[in-house]
Amino acid sequence: MNTSESINELAAALSKAQGEITGALKDSANPFFKSKYADLASCWDACRGALAKNGLAVTQFPTTEATETYLVTTLLHSSGQWMRSSLHVQPKDNTPQAMGSALTYARRYALTAVVGVAQVDDDGNAASGRKEGHDPRGDLGKSVPDDVSFKASVSMRDILEADVEEDVKCLHVADKHDALNRDPDVYVAAADKLKPAERKAWKEYVSMAKKHDAAERAMRQ
Repeated sequence: MNTSESINELAAALSKAQGEITGALKDSANPFFKSKYADLASCWDACRGALAKNGLAVTQFPTTEATETYLVTTLLHSSGQWMRSSLHVQPKDNTPQAMGSALTYARRYALTAVVGVAQVDDDGNAASGRKEGHDPRGDLGKSVPDDVSFKASVSMRDILEADVEEDVKCLHVADKHDALNRDPDVYVAAADKLKPAERKAWKEYVSMAKKHDAAERAMRQ
C-alpha cells in the first residue's frame, strides 16, 4: 500500500465516515449456493453517502504490467491526501467477458476492504471449504408454497428448453433471473425443483449474462 506524505485529514474523515457506513444489503440471490449476497452496487450504496459527506472518494482503475492485470484502488480526500493499493486480477480465461467479471469481483472486494463495508461472499461456500450439502440459507425458500415454487420452476424449465439461439436464450434467462431475484425465497425454492443438469445449465446462462454485462460496463468506464 502507498500513501501521500500525510494522511491525518484523510484518517479523520474516514473515521467519521465509517461511523455512518452501513453493512451492504444482501439483495441478490444465489440459488445454486442457496444464499444471498451483496453485489457491487449494494456495496457502493452502503458507503457512497458517508464517503461524499466527509470529503472522501474512491477511484478504481485496471492497469497492466507485462502480462499481468491489476486493479488500482485509491481512497482520496478533499485535502489532496490519499491511500492506494493494487490487487492482482486473474480471470479464468483470456476473454473480455472473463476479464470484466474478474474486475467486477475485484472492485467489490477492494472497495469494501478500503472503506470497511461488511458484505457476504457469493463464492464463500467454495472458498471456505464447506462440505457439499451444507445449507447456509437457513429457512430461505422453505416456506414457499409448493404450487408457487412449481410454477416458477416450470417457467425456468420452459426457457431452458426453448428452441431459440443461445444468445437469445441467455437474455431470457437473465431477464427471468432478475425477476426471480425480487423474491429470493421463491427463486431458491424453484431452483430446488430443477434437475441437477437444469440447475447447472441455468447457472451457466446466468454467469454468461453477468460476464457480458460486466464486460460492457468495463468498456464504458
